[in-house]
Amino acid sequence: MRWINTRPSSGARLALAVLPFAAVLVAYVIGSAERLAVNPQDKLLPSFAGFADAINRMAFLPDARSGEYLLWLDTGASLTRLFSGLGIAVAIALVIGMLIGMLPAMRAFLAPFVATISMVPPLALLPILFIIMGLGEASKVALIVIGVTPIMVRDLALTAISLPREQIIKAETLGGNSWQIGLRVVLPQILPRLFNCLRLQIGPAWLFLIAAEAISSDAGLGYRIFLVRRYLAMDVIFPYVIWITLLAVTTDFLLDRLRIAIFPWSELEKNA
Repeated sequence: MRWINTRPSSGARLALAVLPFAAVLVAYVIGSAERLAVNPQDKLLPSFAGFADAINRMAFLPDARSGEYLLWLDTGASLTRLFSGLGIAVAIALVIGMLIGMLPAMRAFLAPFVATISMVPPLALLPILFIIMGLGEASKVALIVIGVTPIMVRDLALTAISLPREQIIKAETLGGNSWQIGLRVVLPQILPRLFNCLRLQIGPAWLFLIAAEAISSDAGLGYRIFLVRRYLAMDVIFPYVIWITLLAVTTDFLLDRLRIAIFPWSELEKNA
């Protein structure tokens, strides 16, 4: 039996999925124990008790100065910026991606420009955005939009281009105009890809958001991480990083479930 044809059972798949996480956890416990044995005040690898105390302080006790629950304040600020940026990016990418994918003239006009823009490092534009748009919310949202939109446009355009030409010809034979073909033939088939494309951009979107918050903000997960780093507060930084990861994973999972619920046939095609 070749390994390429070997499929693990359900239990084996679960064990294999858990194994890397368990290995990282064990390695951390060992490293933390060794460092704390040498120096009980060590801040680099705090104990789990230190994590629990920091989480309780940030999430369940009001801040002495502001009276806010800092973790939830930061989470709300970051998610508002993230979803605002992704929402704008989705709207732009869907329209421009369909135009490039459907219309040869628009492809000749916009495709080279979008391809070039997609190669610009978004973080290099951050100082320019702060200068032009100021240090408020607009520049942070704009960085997310600039960072993820060109990639999504190219992905959706390629998806539209790859649709079987026979479908377009049949729609034309039945009397459909360009508007009807776009809405009834192209759009339903690229929407599932839009969900997957959005899932792939969640990680980069978080990266751009944290970078923007670290430079100029008064609340947000990225802001808090860079604020406490000066105190080597790893007991706060590690939980914040894990919390960001959990938010990203949850968003990815919900988008995938939503895609399957709205377009169940897309899952059948994937498993075919």
